[in-house]
Amino acid sequence: MNDSIYKSARIAARKLNRLSPTEINKLLFTLADAVEANIDTILDANLLDLERMSQDDPKYDRLKLTDGRLRDIASDMRSVASLPSPLNVTLSTVTRPNGMVINKVSVPFGVIGVIYEARPNVTFDVFSLCVKAGSACLLKGGSDAHDTNECAVELIRKVLISQGFDENTVTLLPVSREATAEMLNAVGQVDLIIPRGSKQLIDFVRNNSRVPVIETGAGVCHTYLHESGLVESAREIVFNAKTRRVSVCNSLDTLVIDRSRLNDLCEICAPLVDKGVTIYADEEAYSALEGKYAKLEHASADDFGREWLDYKMSIKTVADIDEAIEFVETHTSRHSESIVAQNVDAINRYCRDIDAACVYANVSTAFTDGGQFGFGAEIGISTQKLHARGPMALPEITTYKYIITGDGQVRW
Repeated sequence: MNDSIYKSARIAARKLNRLSPTEINKLLFTLADAVEANIDTILDANLLDLERMSQDDPKYDRLKLTDGRLRDIASDMRSVASLPSPLNVTLSTVTRPNGMVINKVSVPFGVIGVIYEARPNVTFDVFSLCVKAGSACLLKGGSDAHDTNECAVELIRKVLISQGFDENTVTLLPVSREATAEMLNAVGQVDLIIPRGSKQLIDFVRNNSRVPVIETGAGVCHTYLHESGLVESAREIVFNAKTRRVSVCNSLDTLVIDRSRLNDLCEICAPLVDKGVTIYADEEAYSALEGKYAKLEHASADDFGREWLDYKMSIKTVADIDEAIEFVETHTSRHSESIVAQNVDAINRYCRDIDAACVYANVSTAFTDGGQFGFGAEIGISTQKLHARGPMALPEITTYKYIITGDGQVRW
């Protein structure tokens, strides 16, 4: 194991913890400016990665950076810089009968490792959140985005040095499997590991890590059209959730529809035609769309509970909200789920009974994103229930300690 990398990260984390929020914010604003000033350089590196990947690969869209996406990354950094510091916040105070005062105070994790695939935007997002939360970060990106990640980390390190920070506040690990294995076993040197990527990646990290892990689960997302839902809302929500960005974890995978609303199915699906979405429909939905929707296939059992990450989706017909909830609960990955309805009782029941990190009523699942929640950015979407759930932003990547003060109290 290359101990020097981990020791350097720990030292950088201690130095970071001594800096003021003002210094950290200035760093992030400077880095945002640097990203915009180096867009062409970053895009050239990204093109090298893109040339090695087929455009038909579902990961291609995640890998691809554009002028607009880089400016959005810079904007997110400025948003993070503008947020209150999550550190040194007194979460609770208790004064004991003996006069001892117990303060629960937010503090950094220390060193956070993030393992991710073809998502170079994660490099910037993770760094900005970790540094704002007082932690050094070890980045283990996939080989698909190697050139982009190297360019991004080189830029970040230049800005760190220019602002008087330790350059080891961020480290890009080699793309080798050995580097992954080392980090997963770096007990006492890495405080937390967060995997971002496919179910296979997340399962591998969970099953092999000796370091504590927060999972960012795959997204199998449903939208349920209740008998009381508005056609106009359903059409817009389904179109947006499915086609805004098909490669993201909060994109729509399955439309669940009450049998009484099948006559509206053609109108709801009509906008999907222009995007070339292939629909895998159960028998009832297939009959409703047959001859009226071009790219229509019969659904198999494997087409439900599947994260498509492509211009594809399935449709399941149900009798009522009871069957809808049972179906969604059977197939959900507990990421993002939505109901389209006007009936308040139906909305309340769905939001109560569906066990997911984010449950929407008459809103597209496309909003499961730290920036859209007002968190500036997010380090991932957690589908677990311990410590963090949903978009993980600054509060979720801090921990706490107890600071106890008194005037000579002793215990016998």
